[in-house]
Amino acid sequence: MRDVAAGYGAVRVLHGVSIEVREGETVALLGTNGNGKSTLIKSIMGMLTPDAGEIYLESGGTRTDLTRRSTEEIVDLGIALVPEGRRLFPRLTVEENLLLGAYRPGARADIDRNLPFCFEAFPVLRERRRQLAGSMSGGEQQMLAVARALMSSPRILLVDEPSVGLAPILVTRVIAKIRELKERYQLTVLMAEQNFNQATKIADRGYIIVHGRIEFEGRTTAELRENELVKKYYLGV
Repeated sequence: MRDVAAGYGAVRVLHGVSIEVREGETVALLGTNGNGKSTLIKSIMGMLTPDAGEIYLESGGTRTDLTRRSTEEIVDLGIALVPEGRRLFPRLTVEENLLLGAYRPGARADIDRNLPFCFEAFPVLRERRRQLAGSMSGGEQQMLAVARALMSSPRILLVDEPSVGLAPILVTRVIAKIRELKERYQLTVLMAEQNFNQATKIADRGYIIVHGRIEFEGRTTAELRENELVKKYYLGV
């Protein structure tokens, strides 16, 4: 992203935001509620058209302008989203939700490989494959949301607030599972999160967003921990 401005109608949320996520990295986007994390994610996914700036994907020497692509086209490029609040289909079963994750043409041929992998990664989903998604616990639904994204055979995984609404022990499990899947799938991950301690367990580096502006870029998680904004907002120092 380069100098991206975006918002909703007359309300500007992002103000000249620039971030970079390199291949194979896990990057944390840290910020408390209302500072623009979800707006940034929606802008990448084509769910919100920026007012200014550019968002692009570089792969194999080719640069693709994402601001001119629909969400469907962006997913077809191998970018998957685990949305805030999970956004499952509550009246469909676990397995039906997973199969919908493989809707994009490039992923349909991988169903026979990806579905068993998701059941291996999340055994509870195999046990409850016939259960309606809406009747599962919050932690189980979050696991299903992650697995559904993996069914699209992504190269890049965007995860928006995976800790929201979960008990601390479940947050730890979900974050650890994202790291495991990232390494196993060779994914590139951008994770928007307000839980600093959990996010930095798996991140290589990160950004802090405050009132729609990137206020700090940490080249390592150690740099993030030493930053005054982190000490003030996250560590209570």
